[in-house]
Amino acid sequence: MIRVVTVVVWGMSVTIQAQTLPPFESEIRAFEATDKTTPPPRQPILFTGSSSIRLWDSLQGYFPDKVVLNRGFGGSELSDVIRYADRVIVRYQPKQVVLYAGENDIATGKQTGQQTYERFVTLFRYVRKKLPNVPFTFISIKPSPSRRAYFSEVKEANRLISQFLANQRNTSFVDIQPVMLQANGQPVGELFKPDSLHMKPEGYRRWAKVLRPYLK
Repeated sequence: MIRVVTVVVWGMSVTIQAQTLPPFESEIRAFEATDKTTPPPRQPILFTGSSSIRLWDSLQGYFPDKVVLNRGFGGSELSDVIRYADRVIVRYQPKQVVLYAGENDIATGKQTGQQTYERFVTLFRYVRKKLPNVPFTFISIKPSPSRRAYFSEVKEANRLISQFLANQRNTSFVDIQPVMLQANGQPVGELFKPDSLHMKPEGYRRWAKVLRPYLK
C-alpha cells in the first residue's frame, strides 16, 4: 500500500511516496519470524481470530493432551482473517481449525449479523477449498457487556452461522453463550476485565470446558 506524504526539506515542500502496511501485517510477520526461530508443531489444532484468541494465555495449559497453536491477532475482523488465511491457517496444515471472529465486525456498527455471516461463509469456503478434510470449529460470538447495543446482531450472526455449519460436513458450532450468561440473560460481569470486553482467566476456563469435547 502506497501513501503520498509531503515533507518540508530546507524550506521546500517535497512529495514522496511512503510504504504503509495493511492492517495487522506486522503481527503476521511476527508470527513468521517466530516460526523461523521456533518451528511450530506439525499438524496442530490451530486457534485463530481476534483478540479473544490472541489473549488466551497459556492455551496449551487448558488443553494439555492436545497439540495447539495460537495464531489470534489484534482486534481483527473476519475480513482480516480472510486476507491472511493462507499465512495464519493454511500454511500450518492444521489437524483442526478453531475460529473466534465476527464480534469486531459487528461492533464497528457497519456490519449486520447477516453481513458478518456472509463474511464467515467466504472464509469457511476458502479454508475448506484449501484444507478439504480438516475439521472446522467456530466458537460462537460472546456476549461482551460493553457491546450490549449489538446483542441482537450478535444473536443473528450466531444463528445463521450455526445453521450453515449444521449442513456442512466435519464442522462444529460451539455455543459458549450459555456459560457466560446469568439466569436473566445478562452477561456474567465477573468474567470480564474492566473494559467489559476481554475476559479474565475464569472466562477462558468456562470456554475450555465447553470447547474441550469438540477438539480432535
